[in-house]
Amino acid sequence: MEYIEISCTLPPDEGMQELLMARLDEIGCESFVESEEELLAYIQKSMFNEQDVKDIFSEDLFKTIPHKITLIAETNWNAAWESNYPYVLVADRCMVRAPFHEKDLNAEFDIVIEPKMSFGTAHHETTSQMIELLLDEDVKDMTMLDMGSGTGVLAILAWKKGAKEVTAIDNDQWAYENSIENLQRNNVPTDNVLLGNAATIEGKRYQTIFANINRNILLNDMHCYCASLEENGRLFMSGFYEADLPAITAEAARLGMHYVKHLSRNSWAAAVFTR
Repeated sequence: MEYIEISCTLPPDEGMQELLMARLDEIGCESFVESEEELLAYIQKSMFNEQDVKDIFSEDLFKTIPHKITLIAETNWNAAWESNYPYVLVADRCMVRAPFHEKDLNAEFDIVIEPKMSFGTAHHETTSQMIELLLDEDVKDMTMLDMGSGTGVLAILAWKKGAKEVTAIDNDQWAYENSIENLQRNNVPTDNVLLGNAATIEGKRYQTIFANINRNILLNDMHCYCASLEENGRLFMSGFYEADLPAITAEAARLGMHYVKHLSRNSWAAAVFTR
């Protein structure tokens, strides 16, 4: 899958980066690389609309920010990734590591991930917070859906925690193939790894649903998650800023779901709702 990179040279204003990321997230940018002087945003070519970008950088707040749009051809980022990829230990319980990292024998859960171009290595706040929430959730003998599965890290952890059946779905061909590879690497069945979107779960039911995607897709597809959630089931969502939590909570309430709690770190949030 091809991606568009939007590179932005940032002023010294500390709050500008967060505001710009929020706006780029609204038009479908799904991942960011941050530094003190530059912000790189990535969006699937199929979702890219150049006019959306022009509209953002014509706003008074952002019109002086230099930016460049570049097509990034589909490639395997593995070589660059391996050169600078530390393992992650979440809540001192779950180690997410690459195949070339040594296993931490003290970690309760050990997950080996080779992400290639897929999202979900636990380095980003959204994934690490979803892992943290899943670590505290009793999913033993339950049915679980990992929607927007990326690397499949949440599906793998759910299986290791005793889930009865785990389904992993992503609409990206590369992520779909990568999920299968990673589940196999962790000795997790791959029968329910699917290439699809929210329409794929129509008519199916789950006791627990995890959706780590982005604000716009969550708001658009939340009715599908709610319809597929068992009575008293729990929906975990991330991929949005804490400032977006009121909009997420309002849509959940409209669908008859109740807010339980949320985590936040570096302005990113992960929230739990029950049906």
